[in-house]
Amino acid sequence: MNPDVDFAVWSGERQQRIEGVLERVLPSATSLPRKLHDAMRYAVLGGGKRVRPLLAYAAGELAGADPDRVDAPAAAVELIHAYSLIHDDLPCMDDDVLRRGKPTCHVAFGEATALLAGDALQALAFSVLGRSALRDAGDACAALGEMAGVAGMAGGQALDLEATGRTLSLVELEAMHRLKIGALIRASVSLGARAGGPLTTHELAALDTFAGAAGLAFQVIDDMLDVEGSAVTLGKTAGKDAAQGKATYVSLLGLAAARGYAEMLRADARAALAPFGARARRLAELADWLCVRRH
Repeated sequence: MNPDVDFAVWSGERQQRIEGVLERVLPSATSLPRKLHDAMRYAVLGGGKRVRPLLAYAAGELAGADPDRVDAPAAAVELIHAYSLIHDDLPCMDDDVLRRGKPTCHVAFGEATALLAGDALQALAFSVLGRSALRDAGDACAALGEMAGVAGMAGGQALDLEATGRTLSLVELEAMHRLKIGALIRASVSLGARAGGPLTTHELAALDTFAGAAGLAFQVIDDMLDVEGSAVTLGKTAGKDAAQGKATYVSLLGLAAARGYAEMLRADARAALAPFGARARRLAELADWLCVRRH
């Protein structure tokens, strides 16, 4: 870790790094089946904030990991994220036509190919992680599977679908987003930390607390941007939550209170990192960035 490198430079370098890793692990566009491979590459490369890989690299730095050892878990969580976006955008889910400033995967390649691309990206994530240099690659795959499945992201999406058109309490809304959004963010931090030296039980718990608060803050800001942003700045359809009757932090709290809540969650995230001191610099900077972003 070079303390003289500011966050913008550090994050840009890591975003460029993960782009190269993803390029290498994805199937070639020239091999068969070409349409499926094209769809996978279209959904993954050349876009996105790479929040989850950045969290993995930052947690790896905290644990003293060489970035080379973090590449595989960082790629795995981004592949899972990309697959989830493909499926979320399908007509049977959110039925969206814009993602990362371009047509969604099913618009560009058809629903059947998009469905297969999501399936293939999920499988590729576990293949990449299982073949990694992590000491406990099998356990890492199990942890990622739990966070991506019914006890995590998929379960949260199911709760989201069931909640459409209903008014949720803050407790219900948080329970949903701790699974839908928070689980993969927690996995990103956990898997990145696994690439470094062993951490104590208390340290792992502190990182999980950080990730839980940061994940919720990320969602609160997302809900605010859906109201305040535009398709041009967001790269996706703005205002769709209200149009679909979805419960959000803004619909429940209002914009001003939602902003205050995001700031409280950011403070909680940073407080969880206090025992690590300077080792947690990048994670703390990421928590700040997640709460001030405009897209």
